[in-house]
Amino acid sequence: MDFTVYAIAFAILVSILTMRFVLREQNAVQQISGPPSPSWPFGHMLQLMLPSQYGDYEFQWLKQFGSVYRVKGCFGQDRLVVADPLALQYILGSSAFGRAGMLYVILNLLYRERSVIDAQGDEHRRIRAALNAGFTATAVREYEPVFQKVAESISKKLETCARTNIYPLLISATLDATSQAILGHCIRDLGEDFIANNTQIVELTATQSTTQILLDALSVRFPLWLWRAMMYLPTTALKAMREGRYLTDQLGRRIVGEKLDAASKGLEMNDDLFSRLVDPDTPDKLSGDDLVAQIGFILIAGQETTANAISFGLLELAKHPDLQDSLRAEITSAVDASAGAVVYDNMPLLNAFIKETIRLYPAMPLVERVALQDTTIPLAGPITSSTGDMRYIHVAKGQHVTLGIAAYQRLESRWGVDAHKFNPSRWIDETMSRRESVGPYANLLSFLGGSRTCLGWRFAILEM
Repeated sequence: MDFTVYAIAFAILVSILTMRFVLREQNAVQQISGPPSPSWPFGHMLQLMLPSQYGDYEFQWLKQFGSVYRVKGCFGQDRLVVADPLALQYILGSSAFGRAGMLYVILNLLYRERSVIDAQGDEHRRIRAALNAGFTATAVREYEPVFQKVAESISKKLETCARTNIYPLLISATLDATSQAILGHCIRDLGEDFIANNTQIVELTATQSTTQILLDALSVRFPLWLWRAMMYLPTTALKAMREGRYLTDQLGRRIVGEKLDAASKGLEMNDDLFSRLVDPDTPDKLSGDDLVAQIGFILIAGQETTANAISFGLLELAKHPDLQDSLRAEITSAVDASAGAVVYDNMPLLNAFIKETIRLYPAMPLVERVALQDTTIPLAGPITSSTGDMRYIHVAKGQHVTLGIAAYQRLESRWGVDAHKFNPSRWIDETMSRRESVGPYANLLSFLGGSRTCLGWRFAILEM
């Protein structure tokens, strides 16, 4: 009798403790510290996405709450902002997380499932493996004459004017370089309609507004088939996307058709990527339809991001004339010593300058991910919650996570006490932390990481 009572009491106690543990795990995100929400409709999204100055609130919250903190999304949704290196490494490399947000919807509507940016699982791995043949270190070095030619063209244009807006010039140049290296065609061959639409699409994907922030919040609740149906609504943005899809398909079929025809006749092929991929002797080659599906995204991806990075780099050179003089001296010396056959790895200051530029100005400072299943995110360092220090975070399926790429790349624990300052010498002195490797280049996440690492990161670095 006494034993039964004790057994029942023990079972009740175990049940209570188990329920408390389960509830605590379920509410782990709510226990994480963060700033108070300014509004229910927008939460912190206006502060994160539309600050008066880049990173105004984000970097302040990083300092106040640490490398992981909780914010409110639209309509009261709990979100995590993550800048912890181990957590970022896990999220980007784990199949437990997938892409989310309006940008993902736009990419899906523009390029469809056969594009490397949108393909999933084995299909993504197949397309990526084939395309990777054009983005290895050896392959990218073969594009150097194209980059040299485009750079000389920019230089000539700059010599004819005392003052100009550099960004449109760089946008045109990076599109030209990508088109020549990947498709074997210069920018003129793309056609005026395609170039005009391409510019419109770049602007569409690069802008934010209060309306777009609300659409982003709604996008997670709408299935993709509904967005595809809405594609035919008569709005300016959707019209541009429909036109872009049509023009890209027409351009792709013309260029790929020419290359397939040349390959079938045994004609000599060019050195561009698509000529290699239609070569009958190429292993794991893609079909003509597969190649057409890649064109739109490759041209967009290789254009705006690199143009932005170079623009920010030039801005920093204008602010630091001493650095400008030192960099020019290094380049001149290297060119003179090599009789024009430049070895870029022999220019430490140039490489440090590029690394520091993309560290401070990543192309995508904030990236959205969503948990596809219940999972546990490990942390490089503990964070403070309402229940004490946490060294890992349990998240439930459907939890939205914002990857703070810009915040990670300004962590003082990672990059030094001057992490918010432009200081290329940190790469020469090697004063940074050498812990978790989170990205393909210089421990940076400017090219993301994991299975969705930017295919063209070597291409972008050599182009810069």
